[in-house]
Amino acid sequence: MPSPYRALFAAPGSKSFSAAGLLGRMPLSMMGIGVVTMISQLTGRYGLAGALSATIALAAAAMGPQVSRLVDLHGQRRVLRPAALFALTAAGGLLVAAHYGWPDWVLFVCAAGIGCVPSLGAMVRARWAALYGDTPQLHTAYSLESVVDEVCFIFGPIISIGLSTVWFPEAGPLLAGCFLAAGVFWLTAQRATEPRPHPRGQHSGGSALRSAGLQVLVATFVATGTIFGAVDVVTVAFAEEQGHKGAASIVLALYAAGSCLAGIVFGLLRPKGTMEGRWLLGVCAMAVSMIPLLLVGNLPFLAVALFVAGLSIAPTMITTMSLIDQHVPRAKLTEGMTWVGTGLAVGIALGSSVAGWVVDSAGAEAGYGVPAVSGAVAVAVGFLGYRRLSRPVLQRGGSHEHRSEREERHVA
Repeated sequence: MPSPYRALFAAPGSKSFSAAGLLGRMPLSMMGIGVVTMISQLTGRYGLAGALSATIALAAAAMGPQVSRLVDLHGQRRVLRPAALFALTAAGGLLVAAHYGWPDWVLFVCAAGIGCVPSLGAMVRARWAALYGDTPQLHTAYSLESVVDEVCFIFGPIISIGLSTVWFPEAGPLLAGCFLAAGVFWLTAQRATEPRPHPRGQHSGGSALRSAGLQVLVATFVATGTIFGAVDVVTVAFAEEQGHKGAASIVLALYAAGSCLAGIVFGLLRPKGTMEGRWLLGVCAMAVSMIPLLLVGNLPFLAVALFVAGLSIAPTMITTMSLIDQHVPRAKLTEGMTWVGTGLAVGIALGSSVAGWVVDSAGAEAGYGVPAVSGAVAVAVGFLGYRRLSRPVLQRGGSHEHRSEREERHVA
């Protein structure tokens, strides 16, 4: 590991909570595709499978920020364990209902319950912010976490689909639930690095989404999520039209690999200029990288184009997390990070639906117009909201206070 990344783990407990976060985030990329694979194998109904996956995503988008808001108020341990148990119970109900062929409405109720799953990425980033807030190391820490996200999306779907097709249909979602349980209970057992809660009396009420800067970031990432959702669907359809549907997973893995590589390199740099300027440049780069997809004629060209497109993802996400740290009070940081994930989830669901309709109507190549248009929308929102991003909140609250408290607890 390059020295800036090694230096991160000099803080006591950092290796353990980072590893727990990796385990707990695997379901993010495994559960949805695992449910699709399971339902399609058990029933042959792809429409039902897609609807259940969309229900999980939208439920997580609705409930995730509320869970994170409770975490900011009461602490990770008190909130994450009950939330995870609720989500795991719902996941277990879904597996049983699917296996025994229970009515569809039971499947949808259970799928909605899975949306209570906590955002482990936001929880781990909050711990890094408590350790390294207002220092250059925080940039490296956020870069590391973006790389971890991409690793999950490279390997998670492969593991989930592989288990469900080779072993038994419920194997993929079942393993995703095991990862969630292990990650949450391991993370919450680590009390020394847990950010202290902020009861209502310590800060003004209301949601973190009241921040004007956060509103810009969330709106932009709805459009960005639409890019991701559309690219996934259209790429599978394009590979099928080319007679190599199985190659779609490899092509999409290269998309994530490009982002992973860029995230590693970006974490080693100390970028100059304003943070909001770098963010807008990243959004523009993501939009421009969608243009070559309109010209795809074969899978090798598509693979190269998506790898290059992936290079702009992680740096933009890393800068986004740093901007959240500037525009959201520290007492609402976990909720603020989760709202960006919510914007992405809504966009992915929207992009998948619109792209599927375009593919059915005009073919896969025409489907790449959806991410191109979505990229243009993201740029437009970014430019319109740029002035809001240039005005961070004046009082974010206590990063140094966090570190001194952490040092006292380690000494004790």
